[in-house]
Amino acid sequence: MSHIHIDRLFKTYPGNPPVRALENVQLDIAPGEFVALLGPSGCGKSTLLNAVASFEKISSGTLTVGGKFNQAPGPDRGVVFQEAALFPWLTVWENIIFGPKAQGLSPADYEGHALEMLGIMGLSDFKDHLPIQLSGGMRQRVGIARVLTLGSKILLMDEPFGALDAQTRLSMQELLLSVWDRLKPTIIFVTHDIDEALFLADKVYVMSARPGRIESMLEVKLPRPRTIEVTATPAFNAMKLSILHKIRGHLPAVPG
Repeated sequence: MSHIHIDRLFKTYPGNPPVRALENVQLDIAPGEFVALLGPSGCGKSTLLNAVASFEKISSGTLTVGGKFNQAPGPDRGVVFQEAALFPWLTVWENIIFGPKAQGLSPADYEGHALEMLGIMGLSDFKDHLPIQLSGGMRQRVGIARVLTLGSKILLMDEPFGALDAQTRLSMQELLLSVWDRLKPTIIFVTHDIDEALFLADKVYVMSARPGRIESMLEVKLPRPRTIEVTATPAFNAMKLSILHKIRGHLPAVPG
């Protein structure tokens, strides 16, 4: 149910003139695969992510999730934004169980799973805290735990660590890898950070400037499980240089 297939997808926003955000996008993401989307600002990465989440309607082409067309947003696709968007008046626990509780499920149906996600995300000691009492990284942990508690088999992550300091960001990357290794959700991860994309993903897709297209794909043949040491290897640096050259070709020229 977590296979994502995109074929000849176009997205145009009406206006005078119309704005073509995505053009002829083709992607095939297998269940349990971890992919990253890279590209210049404004290239349509978030638009593509929102289309998979069914927050945006596509203009033409094919987009299926689990073989189904034209789905409404649902708990099968959990979205994690740069800001955790927690309810500030609810505790960590109340935020995490909000989704299944709102769906009318009985506590017996979700509390065990929610407790497991609380532990996996390292939040057991913060169960009764309010979001204001947590750091930015801890709030993002709550946001991810909330999505996982819904039973989402697909995680759509839009620069979820972009607002964090470097040390916290690395810690969250390592945590996400451990969660992925344990639960094997399908992940689409939008980022501007090449190191982050290579450290996390199985495949890195490089998008062109608007209208966004998939210009190239790099398979990240680094062994798993990964630790931070892999970012200092010649293989990692060679892949980083290759992606830098691809992205640089889509940046506007600097006036001389």
